[in-house]
Amino acid sequence: MDNTPITVSIERTVDPARITEATAWMQTGINLATTYPGFLGSGWVRSGSDRTRWHILYRFADAAALLHWEQSPERAWWLETGSGFVHEQKTERRTGIEGWFDEPTAITVEHAGTGSPVPPRWKQAVTIWLGFFPLNVAFAYLVAWLVPGWDGLPTVLRVLITTLCLTPIMTYVMLPTVTRLLRRWLAPRS
Repeated sequence: MDNTPITVSIERTVDPARITEATAWMQTGINLATTYPGFLGSGWVRSGSDRTRWHILYRFADAAALLHWEQSPERAWWLETGSGFVHEQKTERRTGIEGWFDEPTAITVEHAGTGSPVPPRWKQAVTIWLGFFPLNVAFAYLVAWLVPGWDGLPTVLRVLITTLCLTPIMTYVMLPTVTRLLRRWLAPRS
């Protein structure tokens, strides 16, 4: 069984006439979730004081712990008590590299037990390597050509400069591009 932590993001709309009730309801849900094994944290925010769109995040240690919470009678009761004034709009589940380096390519509304599969760690490692290797080689050739005496700099300084330059490129350009190109391989549809 995969022990990857899962973060769930839920967007809800709230009846503007029942903000006080919705605030208490939201906090009650968080308080209930904290009692479940594997709960790692949560929070919620409103889009603005005059807005009806609210966002809640919660994180569980793994899929089994999350499923235990999502199928619990306490959660079912809690959701039912808010059904008259809070309406779920969309849900996202994030784990692994797709949660850190890429925007989701599609938003899907999910129900308990139906999430998109998380790519195995080895596929995530291959994806990172496919972005990192060519970028690192290109950078090494470019900097050796542009910076006289580059090879004479202490190794720690060269690595520091290299990582300072390449980390933003990897995060914002290479990994989103590579994960987008490999999305069918990373998460094949069943």
